[in-house]
Amino acid sequence: MAKVFLYGARDQRANYCQALEACGAVPVPSLDIEDAHGCGGLLLAGGGDILPGRYGQGNQGSKNFEPERDEAEFRLVERFLAAGKPILGICRGLQVLNVALGGGLVQDLPTAGAHAWEESTGDKRHLVRAHPGGFLYALYGEEFPVNSAHHQGAGPIAPGLSVCAQAEDGVCEALSCPGKGLYAVQWHPERMMLSRARPDTVDGRPLFEFFLGLL
Repeated sequence: MAKVFLYGARDQRANYCQALEACGAVPVPSLDIEDAHGCGGLLLAGGGDILPGRYGQGNQGSKNFEPERDEAEFRLVERFLAAGKPILGICRGLQVLNVALGGGLVQDLPTAGAHAWEESTGDKRHLVRAHPGGFLYALYGEEFPVNSAHHQGAGPIAPGLSVCAQAEDGVCEALSCPGKGLYAVQWHPERMMLSRARPDTVDGRPLFEFFLGLL
């Protein structure tokens, strides 16, 4: 079975590991990036904000930094790109990919209230419109509902990456570079499947199955 590396301890990545296992893959969660050797793909999971200095900005609303994780994941992106192995970015993972390839971030979206997780409400929900010809259009059609738990967004977009879905307010919801096996979404598909499936969103499973089909 295909192995997928995730940076982090297993208990921190349980939802992602369960999603991968349900789709027939072997997740390899670890804080040691050397454990990525032998893995056919990389999953960049959700989490805290990237240090703004990595994309040439001062702090304009970023929070919950994870500097060691930043360093590890940027090195992993470089390694998997060089090896020609596919990468799936989820939420923070989309932002890591965009920054790693030379893009930037909007540190606090003007419409963050429609996207950000809150203790009283949990994940938000909104519609996403997929661009014709992109990977999400083939999986879910032109318009579909997803969960949402982020206050930052991708922009400017890195050279070589293409926006393939947007929220109703124009926020980038997905990026891809099929020629390099790079795919990323701004929502959390691992919280839209199995025991966490939601009646008000699409199923997250097809996205994982699509990614694993690249390995």
